[in-house]
Amino acid sequence: MSRSLLISGGAGFIGGNFVHYWCARYPADVVIVLDALTYAGNLATLRTLIDGGRVHFAHGDINDLPLVEALLREHHVDTVVHCAAETHVDRSITDPSAFVRTNVLGTQALLEACRRVWFEHGAWRAGARFHHVSTDEVYGSLDVGDPPFSETTRVAPNSPYAASKASADHFVRAYAHTYGMTASISHASNNYGPYHFPEKLIPLAIVNALQGKRIPVYGDGQQIRDWMYVEDHCAAIDLILHGPHESITYNVGGRAEHRNLSIVHHLCALLDERFAHDAALATRFTKCPAARGIDCASLIAFVDDRPGHDRRYAVDPSRIAARLGFEPRETLASGLARTVDWFLANDAWWQR
Repeated sequence: MSRSLLISGGAGFIGGNFVHYWCARYPADVVIVLDALTYAGNLATLRTLIDGGRVHFAHGDINDLPLVEALLREHHVDTVVHCAAETHVDRSITDPSAFVRTNVLGTQALLEACRRVWFEHGAWRAGARFHHVSTDEVYGSLDVGDPPFSETTRVAPNSPYAASKASADHFVRAYAHTYGMTASISHASNNYGPYHFPEKLIPLAIVNALQGKRIPVYGDGQQIRDWMYVEDHCAAIDLILHGPHESITYNVGGRAEHRNLSIVHHLCALLDERFAHDAALATRFTKCPAARGIDCASLIAFVDDRPGHDRRYAVDPSRIAARLGFEPRETLASGLARTVDWFLANDAWWQR
């Protein structure tokens, strides 16, 4: 059966990739994107899909309850994939209130709009479901040698961003338990890939190297993260939406724990290699050290660590592997190579 999906934050990173993923695999489905187009939202991410009539785009805020209700009713939406969020930890340290407004109040508003539209005449709309894209950061930090987080790990957020996402998770679970809404959650490890706004480690390292700017690395660079190519996360959400009609939480990981500094060195080596084998890149990215035969790693600069910086994140994806058969397709090596090649080929997107 075809679906009608509303994807919040669909002009952002995970949301934009999910829109492309879904449209390619389910051409009969109706796809509506609601996005406020804040600094990290880029309509160019969806331009071909919008111009081709494949995606209906609505510019607006998830806190705008009448707007969300109208979209749900007009397009007979039966599936919401909630990607809209403030996500950068540094920004949450500077201005926590923006994260409360979007991640907490916005999630509750979106849930409430769904409840009002989907629960009519004493019954829920058949097949209606809400999926919340969350983060492994809600669990707090791990020491080296600790087992990865499971779905039963106690929530212990350490940053305003993580606290706002944990609160959003609680609202999703509360709506499922109190009102009977089918609402699932995916706690994902660090995503990377195309359409990633250059403020997070991987896109920032690539873009700064290409522009000849320093590549900042927090502290000693030994923080450990589990990395997952964003298309793999999209595939996991696909499995969840096509899985049993139930309210459930899944940890979605890439099974690829690596230190931040090693990730940056790997990216620099990939760029050096690309420039060495493609002379045309030197004429397109003249400020990149690799254009002059200098290693991009020369741009690495250690900076003061982030306040309260978590040392390690890692999730155990055993539940989604056992129940839905999910395994990441991309290795870290193949995913980083695809990401570097995308940024090299799409400089018009990130140089906006």
